[in-house]
Amino acid sequence: MSNTDTNQTDIQQRAKQLLGKVEALREQIQEQIIGQEQLVDDLIVALMAGGHVLLEGLPGLGKTMLVKALANGLGLDYSRIQFTPDLMPSDVTGTQVIDEDDGKRHFRFQQGPIFAGLVLADEINRATPKTQSALLEAMQERCVTVAGTTHVLPQPFHVVATQNPIELEGTFPLPEAQLDRFLFRLDVSPPSAEDLARILTSTTGATAATPTARVSAEELHQLQLLVREVLCGSHLTRFVADLIVSTHPSSASSKDAARSDATQRFVRYGASARAGQAILLGAKARALLAGRPAVVQEDIDTCLLPALRHRVLLGFEADAEQVGVSDLLPEWQSRAQRMAR
Repeated sequence: MSNTDTNQTDIQQRAKQLLGKVEALREQIQEQIIGQEQLVDDLIVALMAGGHVLLEGLPGLGKTMLVKALANGLGLDYSRIQFTPDLMPSDVTGTQVIDEDDGKRHFRFQQGPIFAGLVLADEINRATPKTQSALLEAMQERCVTVAGTTHVLPQPFHVVATQNPIELEGTFPLPEAQLDRFLFRLDVSPPSAEDLARILTSTTGATAATPTARVSAEELHQLQLLVREVLCGSHLTRFVADLIVSTHPSSASSKDAARSDATQRFVRYGASARAGQAILLGAKARALLAGRPAVVQEDIDTCLLPALRHRVLLGFEADAEQVGVSDLLPEWQSRAQRMAR
């Protein structure tokens, strides 16, 4: 047996011990969040990939409840920040306070709510851009700099933000630099009539049992390390790279005569390299959850829309004709497949 085969067998054995706990976590969340199985799966995949998640949907669809259910099932310190227009950056990151000891005054850093393993940034787009930017360093470098001193955040560290559609009153659009730091953007859709009936029954009846932690912080960290050991063929990596390039209207590939002009017509800015990283990490996490030692095309395809829908900036014509990233995605996939031949 080769060293590669031995390593893959070891990975599968370690993963099998942890995936049972992940399945228990999924089942516990789905007992509380009815009718959102795919959403729950995508959220778990994103955390296993070590990323942050942006949940978007109308008020009252259970976005905050979903994050609370996730926090209850994970052994991470949990913190909730309610974003409002008057929230200041120091209310998020922390600030310097004056302490007096033996008649001498000195500054002491008081940590903000960002210092937690799982941070719920509730209604993040109701805060001003100045306050939204307080998360930039934390989400990318996993640290916070205040008064010239850098403070390291707990590990693992994840931000799960909720936002209302930008058309609603009192919202501020998130800057592109911050959107790019979210691994996935997941849309929360309204429940069906059948699921709504179950929700009404469960929320108006007796109080449910208190959830328990199913996956510890250390176990989550181990899963995140295992995700990066999952194999991905060079042809799939190249497919993702070609697809990312295809999202750019100014790229050479977007001017291919075999393409339609939809990308040049509707897209202002294409996806960044972080989009490719998000797709591959998400695909590796899905493969690990499925018990596979390597990524397959289906894993890649499933992660395309969650990784791209918030990273491709569409123009005014796309808004006017109600064209979204999901409408353009088949064209980019077709282009990447042709390049692979």
